[in-house]
Amino acid sequence: MQISASMVKELRDRTGAGMMDCKKALGETSGDFEAAVDWLRTKGIAKAEKKSGRVASEGMTYAYSTGTKGCLVEVNAETDFVAKNDKFVSFVEVLAKLVAETGTTDVAKINELTWPEGGTVAEKLTDLIATIGENMSIRRAAVLEVSNGAVASYMHMGGKISVLVAITAPSSDEKLADVARNVAMHVAAANPASLDRDSIDQDLVARETAVYKERALESGKPENIVEKIVEGQINKFYEEKCLTEQAFIMDTDQKVGEVVAKSVEGAKISEFARFELGEGIEKKQDDFAAEVASMSA
Repeated sequence: MQISASMVKELRDRTGAGMMDCKKALGETSGDFEAAVDWLRTKGIAKAEKKSGRVASEGMTYAYSTGTKGCLVEVNAETDFVAKNDKFVSFVEVLAKLVAETGTTDVAKINELTWPEGGTVAEKLTDLIATIGENMSIRRAAVLEVSNGAVASYMHMGGKISVLVAITAPSSDEKLADVARNVAMHVAAANPASLDRDSIDQDLVARETAVYKERALESGKPENIVEKIVEGQINKFYEEKCLTEQAFIMDTDQKVGEVVAKSVEGAKISEFARFELGEGIEKKQDDFAAEVASMSA
């Protein structure tokens, strides 16, 4: 039987399942609409897709590294209980290795990757949604790699924060892996805004400079003194926000950049990435009083 676009659309409107899933369901049931609905329900696809409107801001971030390459992924779910589910954790772990192997960081392309056991990542996630009963989504991914040096990972609080740090050096000295991991722990705690002065957001610097200058002028200081005050405060700002200039949490007498440079000749931090679970996602705030009022209206 010929499956028309209108049939696919009608099934999609009825079940909330994806277009390709609806087309496949109709094909498997010879165009029988009700049978196609049941086919989708049996596969758990309709159930999973209907959950897509729920806000997913929990879940976990995950860091994976191996020698000179590593990746971060964030997979979101609706509740923090999911992060303790073995099937969910296993999915995230396998996903991270898959992302690291392929170097794919675009979420749409990640969803199209082939899952080790067959099918696609998106299909595996759909099955997981149907099994656990919560909306889930792959939010983002990052991959860091160096030719020589080390890439180390660190996870904090079971995936609430995950970090990657890449250090380049003339050769891949074993000592660098330990240094990179220690720096990754520092990044998790200190949350630097940038690697160094050259890479920091210049709009942010300009705003800070304007605030410092206005504050100094309002205090009645002469112009030449104001410039020195602003310069000093901006330097302090860099020390707080730039990773290489931050005081190292394990030895506050040294800056992070100095620690790395002293570890192996020619070593320096080339990149870092830090994912904090749910950052930037607007979480739904339930109004209990309003909910009770609506129920009794």
